[in-house]
This record gives sequence, C-alpha cells and structure tokens, in this order.
Amino acid sequence: MARDKHGGLHELPEIKRDVMRRIRTVHGHVAGIEEMIENEEYCVEILKQIAAVQASLSQIAQALTRVHMKTCLTEAIQSGQGEKKIAELMEVFKYLRDY
Repeated sequence: MARDKHGGLHELPEIKRDVMRRIRTVHGHVAGIEEMIENEEYCVEILKQIAAVQASLSQIAQALTRVHMKTCLTEAIQSGQGEKKIAELMEVFKYLRDY
C-alpha cells in the first residue's frame, strides 16, 4: 500500500540525509558482525559491535520521533486529531527499548 507523503522526512531533507547515513552505517556494522561471527572472533568484541548498532538504531529512532512530532503529530493536534496520533506514537514506544 502506498503511503501519503503527508508529513515526515520529505519535509526535513537534512534529517533524512542524516538518517540515511546512519542506516547505511548500521548496515555496514551488521555485515561486520556477521563476518566476525563467521570468523569466530572473540565474543566481547562482537558484543561491542552489537552495542554500537543498538546505539545507532536508538539515534535513528530519536530522530524519526522528533520528525514525527514536528510534522505529523503537530499537524494532527492543530486539526483536532491529536489523540489518534498520540495513541499511535505511544503504541510504537512499547516496542522501542533503551530509548
């Protein structure tokens, strides 16, 4: 299903560039972790890389939350539809850990 480009990252291209850079970094780290596991490297070193990926994903989640609040949530509140968007965001927070 196609999503409407209403709100979000297209309104803040500098944030989108930063998020894309971060996600590419995560992708590279995950590939590195896979290689480390294949090569049976020291578990502590692998865990350090996993922690780096988790930190990067947390930063991405924070950036996306800010974007959502600045665009979609703000507009929904202004149009009287804030409760639905707030509930939607609260539901997402259930799945974000260490945020």
